Amino acid sequence: MKNKSTLYKALAVSACVAAGALLTGAGSPQPGEAGGPKRPVKALIISMFEPEAKPWLDKLNLTQEYAVPGLSPDFPTVRCNKDDVCQMTTGMGHANAAASMAALVFSGRFDLSKSYFLIAGIAGIDPKQGTLGTATWSRYLVDFSIAWELDSRSIPSSWTTGYFGINTKGPGIKPPLDYKTEVFQLNEALLQKALALSKNAQLDDSDVAKAYRVKYGFAPANQPPTVVQCDTLAGDTWWHGELLGKQAEEWTKLLTDGKGTYCTTQQEDNATYEALKRGANEGLLDINRVAVLRTAANFDRPHKGQSAYESLALTDSGGFVPSTNNLYRAGWPLINDIVTNWEQWKSGVPR
Repeated sequence: MKNKSTLYKALAVSACVAAGALLTGAGSPQPGEAGGPKRPVKALIISMFEPEAKPWLDKLNLTQEYAVPGLSPDFPTVRCNKDDVCQMTTGMGHANAAASMAALVFSGRFDLSKSYFLIAGIAGIDPKQGTLGTATWSRYLVDFSIAWELDSRSIPSSWTTGYFGINTKGPGIKPPLDYKTEVFQLNEALLQKALALSKNAQLDDSDVAKAYRVKYGFAPANQPPTVVQCDTLAGDTWWHGELLGKQAEEWTKLLTDGKGTYCTTQQEDNATYEALKRGANEGLLDINRVAVLRTAANFDRPHKGQSAYESLALTDSGGFVPSTNNLYRAGWPLINDIVTNWEQWKSGVPR
């Protein structure tokens, strides 16, 4: 008969194996554990909260679930399907995004060496660049929150804003980018491929959105949604209004040396990208395989005759449901092409 110590160890191992089986739907531990093979991933879709994840969960038959320590307690699993397409939800805001993404990348449970990453979430949009439901692919990711700020009521009389770069003398001066997360440029080849594949996507719309966008009185704000290229601005503060919108436009131009065009405002993308970049620095993934898709749930400023507060807090523009649906409609052509033509994609973005 085994002694108690040996018996307890056997029971513990049995319990761990059983727990792994419950989580993965298989009779084996989690991938990457105990020297086992890592779970291969061809494409990883990164959502931030439930409504962004739902279209993918509804469509992709993601029946395989893997628990990963360190993910958001609200979204503790990664879901995958037989085509090696996986989806994770980070939680909202830059802290959740960075923590969850780093937890997955460094978990050792997934083979990400050839994976493509689609960050896909909703956003506010500049009405000069798009409309409700518009799907935007980013070239630049710009952080709007790394700045010095003076209260607008006490700024010098010659200034137009209280925001200016850290370690500069005032607005309009490019900061030294000491944080190294202020601005990122995505792979141009992947961006162009995503645009080409999704340009004819049939985007969702709503009657409420159709009626609301007419109030803006100019294109493209008052036109149906399309797929476009423009750049995204991250920051955890949900800002709103014409003056802050102008600052967003100028900040994007400043940090991209005039090459970027601001159009969407969101919270997480620089944080998510930085976590991926650190994984790339360790040889775990290829940072040139990251694409960012943001769809417009609302305008970032009011229409004529409307206050910024009313626009932000008191109005239903009708863009929320179309924007979540359009994450799949604009993002799926890229994911589908990657999986269907994997032999062409596995070594890098095909020409």
